[in-house]
Amino acid sequence: MKQLSGQDASFIYTETANAPMHIATIYVYDQASAPGGLITFTGILEMLESRLHLAPVLRRRMVRVPMDVDHPYWIEDPDFDLEFHVRHIALPKPGDWRQLCIQAARLHSRPLDLNRPLWEINVIEGLDHVEGVPAGSFAFVMKIHHAAVDGASGIEMITALHDLIPGAHPPGPTQQWTPDPMPQPWELLARASVNQALKPFQFAEAMIRALPAARNLMPGTAPSIADQPTPPRTLFNAPVTTHRVVDGIAMPLAGVKQIRASLERATVNDAMLAVVAGGLRRYLLDKVALPAEPLVAMVPVSVRGADDKEAGNQVSAMLVSLHTHIAQSTDRFAAIRDSALAAKAALKTVGARNLTELAAFVPGAVVGAAARLNAELGSANQTTPAFNVVVTNVPGPQVPMYMMGAKLVSTYGMGPVFDGMGLMNAITSYCGEVFLSFTSCREILGDPAFYAQCLQESYDELLAGASPEARVSTAKRSAKSSGAAAAESRATRPSTAKVGAKPAGAKAGTAKRGGGG
Repeated sequence: MKQLSGQDASFIYTETANAPMHIATIYVYDQASAPGGLITFTGILEMLESRLHLAPVLRRRMVRVPMDVDHPYWIEDPDFDLEFHVRHIALPKPGDWRQLCIQAARLHSRPLDLNRPLWEINVIEGLDHVEGVPAGSFAFVMKIHHAAVDGASGIEMITALHDLIPGAHPPGPTQQWTPDPMPQPWELLARASVNQALKPFQFAEAMIRALPAARNLMPGTAPSIADQPTPPRTLFNAPVTTHRVVDGIAMPLAGVKQIRASLERATVNDAMLAVVAGGLRRYLLDKVALPAEPLVAMVPVSVRGADDKEAGNQVSAMLVSLHTHIAQSTDRFAAIRDSALAAKAALKTVGARNLTELAAFVPGAVVGAAARLNAELGSANQTTPAFNVVVTNVPGPQVPMYMMGAKLVSTYGMGPVFDGMGLMNAITSYCGEVFLSFTSCREILGDPAFYAQCLQESYDELLAGASPEARVSTAKRSAKSSGAAAAESRATRPSTAKVGAKPAGAKAGTAKRGGGG
């Protein structure tokens, strides 16, 4: 038995009927490279069975302590049944991108069974008319609870299920897997009693480790967490329903790097934040719903050590202003770069790992009751949001990967949305491409294909501005552009995100657009 950390357990406590807390990925495979050009469902089951020892989280189930008086435990599931977790479906003809997105959204909307290992794989065939995907390809929609993995440990788990060369065989287990007996309630309560007795000493140790960061937060120090951006209310910050939408676009990594290189001290993550910011601005302008104040993104930050391969969550977060009030894309990019630098400095001042350690001391029953009460009262419509959207970036391998000889073609991420935060933007990368996908509530974002188009146009505009002939010193224009944009009237501002419009000089994109259900 191994106890969940406070951060891992928080994803269990805050889960509600409308907001399941799992993450998911659409993996698309070309089976032309597989032996005989064909992969069977039985073969997939056999492959997974042979690799379970490489991803221990797949056979672990969660056991909750009565009344949530202490954090749950992981045990090796004595009733593990692989076939319960792996399902097989097919898209109806014609089998296009929109249908795949709709099916993925439906699968993503359903919560996982908390009484079994917290994952499932849906094998989807019939992708013959998905743009940019070879005929005969199939997809995995893999769901796993956020309590079990974060982005970094999830990549490690997926790596265990893939090979770098077709036909490779995984190493065998070094020892036989042994299931655990189900613990009795009295046993869990006894453990909880011991843990509660130790909590004051553990809390004191955590506070001692946090003292250097606390001194950095004294008045007059810089940067200060008091300088964090204040998010406005937007149409994304409302209660969510059980219905989800999913969509995304793909773009060359070389193009993203070209955008990054156009601005000193910028990172690839800054460039992708600028793509998202431009897409949000275009979308909200079209809805006549762009606030005068800039939107704020919550950006997860890994605090995992380089050699730490353990599953679970080791993440903190920073708040980054997206400067959606700035009309000019290159000026907006420069402002986002500056805000990201400030947010990183503030996170360093606080101590990212300190924040994750202190989460362990929040009583689970209190967290769960607060989440349920918040959902029942509809507080998302009455309170100021902590942030407007989530933008998470999980870099992937840049070399081809294979599953049973089938080449992995693309990866699109999906994440949880919840009351008060109805739009999750997920960035993944693989083999020279960057995939920007998003998850939302259907009642909040009913036209996902249009938001995907806005993201594509934002990327095209930034890429055009990053070309050598279009580069202009952003320092000379940023103040003027920012001031002019802030003075714009939303009541008379025309939309700049008309369907089919592209900025002058934009390069052809590689968007695959669809919808959700």
